[in-house]
Order: sequence, then structure tokens, then C-alpha cells
Amino acid sequence: MSTIRFQALTELLSRVPTAVQLPSNKVTDYYGDLVFNTDSMRKYLSKEAFKAVMNANQNGGAIDRKMASGVAAGMKAWAIENRVTHYTHWFQPLTDGTAEKHDGFIDYGDGGHMIENFSGDLLTQQEPDASSFPSGGIRQTFEARGYTAWDVSSPAFIVGTTLCIPTIFISYTGEALDYKTPLLKALAAVDEAAVGVCQYFDKNVTKVHTNLGWEQEYFLIDEALYQARPDLVLTGRTLMGHSSSKDQQLDDHYFGSIPERVTNFMMELEMECHKLGIPVKTRHNEVAPSQFELAPIYEEANLANDHNQLLMDVMKKVARHHKFRVLFHEKPFAGINGSGKHNNWSLGTDTGVVLLAPGKNPKANIQFLCFVVNTLMAVFKNQDLLRASILTASNSHRLGANEAPPSIISVFLGDEVSKMLDRIVEEVGERKMTPDEKTALKLGIGRIPEIILDNTDRNRTSPFAFTGNRFEFRAVGSSSNNAAAITALNAAVAVQLNEFKAAVDFLIEEGIKKDEAIFQVMKKMIIESKPIRFNGDGYSNGWLEEAAKRGLTNVTSVPESISKYLGPEAKKALIGGGVMSEKELVARVEVEMEKFTKKIQIEARVLGDLAINHIVPVAVAYQTKLIQNVQGLRDIFDNSEFEEMAGARKDLIRQISNHISAIKAMVIEMVKARKECNLIEDVTESAYAYDKNVCHYLDEIRYHIDKLELVVDNEMWPLPKYRELLFNN
Repeated sequence: MSTIRFQALTELLSRVPTAVQLPSNKVTDYYGDLVFNTDSMRKYLSKEAFKAVMNANQNGGAIDRKMASGVAAGMKAWAIENRVTHYTHWFQPLTDGTAEKHDGFIDYGDGGHMIENFSGDLLTQQEPDASSFPSGGIRQTFEARGYTAWDVSSPAFIVGTTLCIPTIFISYTGEALDYKTPLLKALAAVDEAAVGVCQYFDKNVTKVHTNLGWEQEYFLIDEALYQARPDLVLTGRTLMGHSSSKDQQLDDHYFGSIPERVTNFMMELEMECHKLGIPVKTRHNEVAPSQFELAPIYEEANLANDHNQLLMDVMKKVARHHKFRVLFHEKPFAGINGSGKHNNWSLGTDTGVVLLAPGKNPKANIQFLCFVVNTLMAVFKNQDLLRASILTASNSHRLGANEAPPSIISVFLGDEVSKMLDRIVEEVGERKMTPDEKTALKLGIGRIPEIILDNTDRNRTSPFAFTGNRFEFRAVGSSSNNAAAITALNAAVAVQLNEFKAAVDFLIEEGIKKDEAIFQVMKKMIIESKPIRFNGDGYSNGWLEEAAKRGLTNVTSVPESISKYLGPEAKKALIGGGVMSEKELVARVEVEMEKFTKKIQIEARVLGDLAINHIVPVAVAYQTKLIQNVQGLRDIFDNSEFEEMAGARKDLIRQISNHISAIKAMVIEMVKARKECNLIEDVTESAYAYDKNVCHYLDEIRYHIDKLELVVDNEMWPLPKYRELLFNN
């Protein structure tokens, strides 16, 4: 066995579960201790400052510089009491991670004495270097200036000895360079549009907020084995590795008993999350071995997304305490389930109504149907935009792999809700409805709650499924920033709601009663969006054929999908809806194309290095041992006995030789193709070239390496195998 692999396995055997001591048996005793939340603000802020922050948070009011200074003083006092020495503007650049630059509170006071200083100016705005973050050409290296600005709606929190202040990140000229800025604009757009529709039913509604409940799937791998796999360290996934004889085929890991070592990791993770105000609630084993999931209670979408980004950082730190490494890659292991980040999305009013949940009377249920149908229509029109928001280099390995939704965007409603929509189509005509027709329809609509309660099931093959009071966008990748998908969805829904209201208002102006106008516009939308409704098996080949007949798009190429951001419907939702400028949207496309290219480039370089420097030498060494064995047999046995005994060995030698030759030839071809792609200056053309000319080598070279793993002496194989990586908890 190779030295590295032997050391990794030896280290694994020495692991002892790390015990976790909770601060209290009651989570509520320490929940939010590290958050400058409402309770902390009441204690440390003046009444005027507290009122200003709450108004800005709830109503979008402005905080002037003088008031910001008061908030900063209270925040500093709270932070120092919690042993904080530094502060940072915490933001989400277009890297899929988070960024922070720490500054100490220390400063010169009057007379040159040192003091702790944190002013309103430092709280509200800072100027980090923007040149080295992805910008899609918005910023150049010599144009380094960028700004972070305080997001009042997301509370500050403490990590270690640093006060973290959630912020947006924009360029010197005002363009967004992050995920949060477009998300906030999309949330505001859907708020305004949804309020307009809600007021058909309740004039008291003045605000609609978006709720988000994410479900984070991940793998835990022993740290020693992880470090012995350069492909995992450098790319987040195994670029080679034959499947284990046993993996997930018995379904014995899913919801199974959680191993003690993993439980201790989860306990510490939950404790740290609860201190940070992240309401994690659910934990369980997932389908694949060494795969797990956690999920929180639903929150307002912007805060929920901040919490998910923070959680991913916390998970990495806590995993190290327990000698684990956490994998967020969507497909770290071939042949078993990958990981997603299901986004449960819903809308709620300031009057306490969940708009995607049926109500207690026909009026409330007509409102419910309005929002369901408008969501259907938004998804139908913007299927390419929604796919573009989730189809990345890493997520492309997972989608459609009999474990995750396919790249065809469809909506699952359940049979009974679908029947209700079809009934509206059948009973609502272009003419005015009779009183009896209206009564019959409303009586049917009144039964919606019991219909949904009894008949709405989940469909894990659907990328966008209605689950009773929300839609579950299941196709989001586990490593992604949720904001990309939620921004696209909210922008699409906002534009659709505005179009719906304009159509209804037009009919009302023509003299048609409000309820009838709503039904007539809904009928047209139900008919037009029907192709997007699919309640069957999204994994089946039959669905591929059916989707094509319906005119639904099926884009599997990542660069082609990214380019759909610039399609007419996407521009209408994002640019027309005021979520992004055209310059920002074009820049996003360039950033995503470049990220795709760089990820494939890294994988190709890592695979080429491992193939030539790790796998081929070991295969040659084993082949040499076989050749020496055959030569020894020739010296001992006569020709007839030799041929009988050495035949199988010679076949194995040829087999190994063929695989070695194929690997070496393909690596040479892949390097040549990669270099040719690198000469292409246009970012989009380069991405398409990598997709067409380089990606296929990753699978082809892997095939031959995995075949060698089956025949080369186990004691000689240099890298930990799947059976070792996946069954280590």
C-alpha cells in the first residue's frame, strides 16, 4: 500500500469521537447570544436609534449619519462586552463564498492616546479593494475602488473576536458586484407587485415578504483520507475512483442511526448556529453513505440566505474540530447521490397570510389560486432563466442523474390542484358568468384546503414542486449561493404579477366585475402555462420526449444555459424589473462563463497530473511485477505448462498496457485542447470551447483509470478508494 494511503488509513483508525459540551440543555438560554438582535438593540441603543433601525428594517426607511453614529456606538459597546477586538464588512462577492477584511477598533484619540473607535461612517460604508473580485469587466485591476454598504435588514453578528456587519458590495460607479444587491432589489420588486394583487382581496395588506427555507445536503469525509486525495482537495470532487461494491443500493443509510462521531459534529454545529441566530432544526442521514442534511426553520429570504452562507463557513470550521472535511460539491462521488440545496419558497403578507397556502373561505382561496397560477406562468415564461440560475459546472454532474431534478424545468402541482385549475378553464368563459356558475365555482374553490391536505404529495423528480403552502425549487446546487436562484425567481414572479394586475385592471375598466376579471385572466394563464405542469416521473425517458412535444427547453450545456441570461424573457424580468442594469447582467454572464472555464481548467490540470504522476507509474510498476512473474514461470515450467499457466497473466499485462497507453495519449490530447482553448480571448467562446473540447476527456480518462483500479494490486494503489472514503464515520 502506498505510504500516503497507509498513513491516512492508520490515522483514521486512531480517531476517537470528540465530546461536545453544550452551554445549556435549553437552546433558548443561548440562542442569538452572538447576534445584535432586537433584544440587544433595545439594551444598547437609544430609543431614537432603536426606532430608526426598526423602521429601516421593516419599512425601508433611511438612517442618517447622526443616527448611524448612535447605532455604531451601541453596537461597539455590545461587541466589546463580548470580547470583540475587530470589525468587518461581511459581503458576498461573485465567488459563491463570502469575503471579509478585519480592522481593529484601536485608533488614536485626543493627545495620541489609544482608544476603541467605531463610528457611524465605519458602520455604514467602507472601501475594500474591488479589483481582484470577479466583476465581468465592470472593474479593472487599475480601478480598484469598490464600496460595501450596511444592510440594515440583516443583523450584525460575532465570529470569534470579530464583529461582522452584513453589507452589499458595489463598484465605484454603482454597479452590483455581489449576490445580495440584486436579491434585495428582487425582494423589493416582488413585494411591490404582490401588494398590488393582494389589495384585490384585502386593502389592509401593505407589505409582502419572501420566505425561504433551505435544506443543506453535504458529505463528511475523514480529514486524513481527504488530504490523501489531491482531487478532493483541489476540485471538491473525486476525478477518479471505481464504485464501492456496496454503496447506497440497500437504502440503509437514509434516515439511519447517525454515527456517534457525526452526531458530535452535528451537536457542535447546531450549538454554534444557534448562538449566531441560525434556526437549524432538522438533521438526518441522507441517501448516500457519508451524506447528511440539515435544515432550518423558515426565515425572511435575505436573512435566510445570509444564514446559509454563514452556515457553510461555520460547518467547515466545526468539521475540522472533529477531524472531518465537509464537501459541498454537488457530485463529489460518481455513481451515488449528489447534494442539493432545496429552496422552499413562499410569500407572506404583513397581515399574517401565507399567499401560497389555501385559506378558510372562497375569497382567500381565489387569492391563493392567483398566486399559484402567476407562479406557474412566471416559471413557464422563465424556464431558461431559472435553469441558468442553478446550472453550474459542479451542479451539471448532479441534475438529471436519477437523484435530482432534470435540466428540463417543470412544475409539480399534484393531481387535485391541477384538476381545480382545469375546472376553472372549463367553467370560466369569455362571456359574463351566471350567478349559478359563480356560486358553483366558488363552492369548488372553497374545498381547496381539504383537497390539498388529503391529496398533495411530494415529487422528488420535479425541479419545482408545490408542497401544500410553498414551492420547492429542488434543483439548486449544494455549493451555490441561494441568492442567484431566489433573485431569478422573485424577479420573474414580480414581472408576472404586474402583468396580471394590468390585465385585470384593463377588464375592470371595460366594465367587468373584479372577481370575473380575475377568473378570465387566470383562465388564459392556466391554458398558456399548461405545458410546464407535469406530475409524473421526471427521470423517465418518456418525459424527455413529452417535454419536447410541449415545447419545453432542455439545455444541458452549462455555457449555453448561462447565455440564456441574455434572452428576452430573462432581460424582461431582470432588467425590466429593475433588478439589474444591462451592464450588470452582461457582467454576470461573463463572470459565470469565466467560473465555468476555470473550474474545468483546474479539473483538467489536476486529472492530468494525477494520471501521469500517480496512476501510470503505479500501473507500470504492477505491470512490471506481472512481467517478472511471467518470466519466472518460463524459467520453471516447460512450454505447455507455461502457456497454460501464464495465459491469463499475459492477458492482464496487455489489458494494463492498453489502459496506460490510452491514459497517456488522452492526457496529451487534453493538454493540447486546453492550451488551444486558453488562446481564445473572448470569455464566452472560451467557455464553449472548454465545454466541447475538454470536458469529455475528464470522463474518458477516468474510465481507464477506474478500470486499472480494479486490476492493480490493492497494496500498490496510491489513493484512498471509495470504500475507504465513504465508510469512515
